[in-house]
Amino acid sequence: MPHVLDVRFSSALTTLLLLAAAAEEGPPVMSSAQLAERLGTNPSLVRKLLSSLAKAGLVESVMGRAGGAKLARPPQDIPLAEVYLCAVGDKPLWTCRPEAEHECLVSTHAAGYFERLTERAEQAVLRTLGGQTLADALREIRCSGHSQPEPLK
Repeated sequence: MPHVLDVRFSSALTTLLLLAAAAEEGPPVMSSAQLAERLGTNPSLVRKLLSSLAKAGLVESVMGRAGGAKLARPPQDIPLAEVYLCAVGDKPLWTCRPEAEHECLVSTHAAGYFERLTERAEQAVLRTLGGQTLADALREIRCSGHSQPEPLK
């Protein structure tokens, strides 16, 4: 069975962090091509992500020659739980295996147990992310001691 890596939240968070840094350092607008370069992905995927973030009120589009995307609100007003919920939507990160034939105690009750377990895990994730903002995340990244990438040209 192939391992599936879910990058929806990390992609959304990284995009917003890039826009938050741009808002502070200028210029505050980044194109989908610039964001794609920083994310190491395709600009069309970034545009799809930006569309979801815009629908959630997290980013807004700037039209024109120097257009692109920018944060719709200050970073301190964007809780990470909101970013997570926007990214994940109604598709859970964890899903149970398809129901097996109920031949024993485990196969009869494993799916229900897994559902309860992942619901508790999801609530713990939301509590943790609800206590952090985009500004907190950017501040922590800046304090981490990692070198700054070269500015986009």
